[in-house]
Amino acid sequence: MLLPVFTLKLRHKISPRMVAVGRYDGTHPCLAAATQAGKVFIHNPHTRSQHFSASRVFQSPLESDVSLLNINQAVSCLTAGVLNPELGYDTLLVGTQTNLLAYDVYNNSDLFYREVADGANAIVLGTLGDISSPLAIIGGNCALQGFDHEGNDLFWTVTGDNVHSLALCDFDSDGKKELLVGSEDFDIRVFKEDEIVAEMTETEVITSLCPMYGSRFGYALSNGTVGVYDKTARYWRIKSKNHAMSIHAFDLNSDGVCELITGWSNGKVDARSDRTGEVIFKDNFSSAIAGVVEGDYRMDGHIQLICCSVDGEIRGYLPGTPEMRGNIMDTSVEQDLIRELSQKKQNLLLELRNYEDNAKAELSSPLSEADGHRGVIPANTKLHTALSVNLGSAAQAAHTELCISTSNDTIIRAVLIFAEGIFLGESHVVHPSIHNLSSSIRIPITPPKDVPVDLHLKTFVGYRSSTQFHVFELTRQLPRFSMYALTSPDSASEPPSYVNFIIAERAQRITINTDDIDLAGDIIQSMASFFGIEDLQVEADFPVYFEELRKVLVKVDEYHSVHQKLSADMADNSNLIRSLLVRAEDARLMRDMKTMKSRYMELYDLNKDLLNGYKIRCNNHTELLGSLKAVNQAIQRAGRLRVGKPKNQVISACRDAIRSNNINTLSESCGWGQLLRRRGENR
Repeated sequence: MLLPVFTLKLRHKISPRMVAVGRYDGTHPCLAAATQAGKVFIHNPHTRSQHFSASRVFQSPLESDVSLLNINQAVSCLTAGVLNPELGYDTLLVGTQTNLLAYDVYNNSDLFYREVADGANAIVLGTLGDISSPLAIIGGNCALQGFDHEGNDLFWTVTGDNVHSLALCDFDSDGKKELLVGSEDFDIRVFKEDEIVAEMTETEVITSLCPMYGSRFGYALSNGTVGVYDKTARYWRIKSKNHAMSIHAFDLNSDGVCELITGWSNGKVDARSDRTGEVIFKDNFSSAIAGVVEGDYRMDGHIQLICCSVDGEIRGYLPGTPEMRGNIMDTSVEQDLIRELSQKKQNLLLELRNYEDNAKAELSSPLSEADGHRGVIPANTKLHTALSVNLGSAAQAAHTELCISTSNDTIIRAVLIFAEGIFLGESHVVHPSIHNLSSSIRIPITPPKDVPVDLHLKTFVGYRSSTQFHVFELTRQLPRFSMYALTSPDSASEPPSYVNFIIAERAQRITINTDDIDLAGDIIQSMASFFGIEDLQVEADFPVYFEELRKVLVKVDEYHSVHQKLSADMADNSNLIRSLLVRAEDARLMRDMKTMKSRYMELYDLNKDLLNGYKIRCNNHTELLGSLKAVNQAIQRAGRLRVGKPKNQVISACRDAIRSNNINTLSESCGWGQLLRRRGENR
């Protein structure tokens, strides 16, 4: 049984997923975590005398080994590591919805403090691809940015939705790190610098990602799912009624392979095999887990697994010794496992008894109507499946239709379908009434996204009088574009939007007519993958979408202007407050109560104006973020209309346009400038 080697009780709340261990002086491992009221605490149990003295850091009166760092904004992400290799110690990185701080804890100074318009929802620190210097990479409002130790923006690209998790992993086993990005649109994207090399679609928002070893990585979803991928192949996954708060890779049983450590919202910590997902260890805290990290916190030469709860409880675990032979489970857990296996044994014995009874009945009498009660069906019974598009009616929306039928007069009593991302709870049961039983059944399916999905079917087949049924199990793939049907030229008007491109195939020039720019991008990416196209340039026109984008770009410019004006007004009012405060205090010292009262009334009115201005500024910032998200998504869509170098050129040009805050240049970069200008002139 594995027990903690140390336990700490800190009097500070810890924000979930915002815990890091760093050697901020190059020697002593310290724990940093975001806490309440826009602060970060740094726990250093190794030296009681701290030299922190400047205004940003002050000693906590609660513990002598805890220092507090004032951020003065809600912290949205946090990490620590080597940002500047020449310093010889780690840097603390703190992100908010408007800024990124790279903080030198040892010298109590800022390495840089950068404004990030798209916010910082997630952060990771390390090297990416061929970029030699370590980068602090943040993910925000559909955008990714990477900064070096001087605050230079060396990496920028866009992604499909708001970013929730980041990790660096050698995904393609080339010795260089790729960037894993989990976002709100349920996708895990793999970036080789600014190029997407792989995409995996999950069933919920990806809340956590962690590298394990090689091309293997762990993930967690907002619905309580955790699992492991190796490249694009998922090894396993499990789903819990609790939420996974933090995941980390750590070799807890000393077998040379990292396990996936998960901290849960109910206070449980468990370690699962990377190959099977089997639980090999678990422990319980009295409150939800905030973070799971590792470090030599006792400075004895051994790395400990460090688990932190939201209430400030911290436990450290050493890996199991070889003498334990992997037996690191609590005895009560082993008893639970024995009970679970005993229940499985009983179920299997019951199933075996049913088979034996049926076999005896078959030997004693020939096939008859009574056999239907026992679930006996002809040996040549087969199950057929077919997919078609149903264009719907006034009572039912258009959908894909799955038809399941038997090859004889047997009937289908029920169908269970397991599929990711289509049904609530990932499963669907069709159970016709006794009066509507037949040898075929039609099931409407409406996939929310154009991605291929495996449908795992369990079909109960028998006769009307059967009390036992034969279960057919099969898997049918729902194609990527299963929600689309071919139409004749006369049946529908041709959409005004199009994409033209040329490929080196029999049908060289291809035109896609659709008003859905996302669909056009999906088709182009699918064709490029099928034909092995490495570089593809296109000519595109989406009049309605481009007009909406033009309006958004104008709004962005307006929001920036309002932001600058409000910031200038706030600075002027701040200076006026200082002046009024000095005058009021002068009047008080001179016992001029009338003037003092007048000055404080002016201060009161000015404070109300500041508060109103702050509310306006917050609303303006929220609207700006929404517009920037639309712009970033437009850049990403422009990229998906192209492949290879043309795609990278579009995104890179858009990056330069955003840096210079030039709307016209941004339009040109997306390849839409002339179209946007032409439509503006027509107006």
